[in-house]
Parts: sequence; C-alpha cells; structure tokens
Amino acid sequence: MRTLSGMDADLSILVFDENAVRAAIIEAGLREAGHRRVAVVREILGLVKRIETVQPDVIVVDLENPNRDQLEHFFQVSRLVKKPVAMFVDRSDAGAIEAAVDAGVSAYIVDGLRKERVKPILDMAISRFNAFSRLSSELAEARSELAERKVIERAKGILMKLKKLDEPAAYALLRRTAMNENRKIADVAQGLVSAYSLLGDARDEA
Repeated sequence: MRTLSGMDADLSILVFDENAVRAAIIEAGLREAGHRRVAVVREILGLVKRIETVQPDVIVVDLENPNRDQLEHFFQVSRLVKKPVAMFVDRSDAGAIEAAVDAGVSAYIVDGLRKERVKPILDMAISRFNAFSRLSSELAEARSELAERKVIERAKGILMKLKKLDEPAAYALLRRTAMNENRKIADVAQGLVSAYSLLGDARDEA
C-alpha cells in the first residue's frame, strides 16, 4: 500500500464544500502549499461516485453548520473510501467527535478554517491515516498468524491421532509435504483439516 506524505506536491486532493467562498479558501491554502492536483466538489449528490472517478489521495470536507444526518452521511463516506479525511465544521459536540473518530475521520477540526491552517491539518490527517493503516495491517497480520497457528495445531493433532505420531514427527510431516508441494505449511494444514472434517461428516451420515 502506498504511504502518503503531506510533502508530496503530486497528491490528488478532493475538496468538498457547498459554499464557494470557503471552498476557495481551502483550495488557495492547498495551492499555496504547492499542491496542484486539487478538485473542488460543491454538490453532495453523487459525491461518492465523483470520489471514485477522481480517486483522490486525500479528501477535505468543509461543513458550515452540519446537522446529524449530514455528519452521518460523511462518516459513511469516510468508512467507504478508506482515505485520509480532514473535516472542518463550525460547531460540534462530544458525540459527533466520537462518531468521527469511529468512522475513521483522520482530522476533525471545529471552528478552525483559516487558509494558513489547511496545509498543517492536511499533513496531520495523512500522518494519522498512515499510523492507523499500519496498526490495522499489523493487527490483520497478527490475526492471520494466530489463525495459521491454530490450524497447524489442529492438523498436527489429526496426524498424531491417525498416524500414531508424536508432535515433532507430525509437524515434520506437514513441513515435508509443504516443501514437496511448494505450498505454505498453513495451507497444507488447512487442506488436511478440511478433508478430515469431510470424512467425519461422511462417517456421521453412514
């Protein structure tokens, strides 16, 4: 996965703001910071499709006085697109801030829209998004490793039962089979566990 950097002037940035003046402030702040690929969207209708078309690296959302439905809509967008999202709002409450964090909004700024602040807030959003992505990736990897260990342990138990092997011999057999078939040990183990389950079902039906 590409690691984003706020220093990259080639970042593609999509700005959403229904207010033309405020959108111009954000765009000016980004362009003064050296960002050239800035797309401004002022209509909420079809926003997700526009995001899919533009494929931005970062999304900046500015909402003047959002109601709960508007906020939830943009929180849904944040969950869907899995991109760094910096959101400016004029007012908010603790519940909205918590919902923004849960939705993966990388920067949620209340009453803070000034041209000179756009660039550092964008950098913060990207940094937080990268950190969250790394944590998510590490968590997914840890879960995968745990699942693999469990299936290998199950496969060893099956071999120990069926072939009367001790644990080291059962693992050696799995490893040798994996090497011979040029497969991962976990894949060989999963195949064995699946086949044993099928045979068990067949025996139950007989």
